[in-house]
Amino acid sequence: MQPRARILIAEDEAIIRLDLREMLEEEGYEVVGEAGDGETALKLTGELKPDLAILDIKMPGIMDGLTAAAKINENELAAVLILTAFSQRDLVDQANKAGAMAYLVKPFDKQDLIPAVEVAMARWAEAKALAGESRDLGERLKTRKLVERAKGKLMQQHGLSEQDSFRSIQKLAMQQRKSMAEVAEQLLSKSET
Repeated sequence: MQPRARILIAEDEAIIRLDLREMLEEEGYEVVGEAGDGETALKLTGELKPDLAILDIKMPGIMDGLTAAAKINENELAAVLILTAFSQRDLVDQANKAGAMAYLVKPFDKQDLIPAVEVAMARWAEAKALAGESRDLGERLKTRKLVERAKGKLMQQHGLSEQDSFRSIQKLAMQQRKSMAEVAEQLLSKSET
């Protein structure tokens, strides 16, 4: 049976780490690493590439769980689930700003943990998909603007219609085995020199 997900646990209390590992493994998750502080959690997340990092907020050392969560999120390393004994509104807000996909308050049991894990990973998958779509749309917009500018240059310099200008760019792209954006950039750089 294939594990459901690869998880890193960052919790300074060894007994809680042990409980978490046991609960997760009973449900078919693979615990790939454990840390007792934020710095180690960040390092292990980069090295082990888990699907999810479960982080306590308050941990010893110079990096707490929220700082580690923000860096993990910033580098798009893994989904983050914050696990803490604190439920103050400001900490929840900070966890949200750090990119946490779920927030679970201690004490907890398996019936609390597993849904939080699944929600965090589902939200992470959605966020990654949206980021990919956003990058794709950005690239398409950039290409469209380049092609529009190149069409304008061709229309102005050669008296072509908009449709003929577009076809010329398209034909050049096929002949040169380049993207329309690359051909448009070529045409624009030639017309500027």
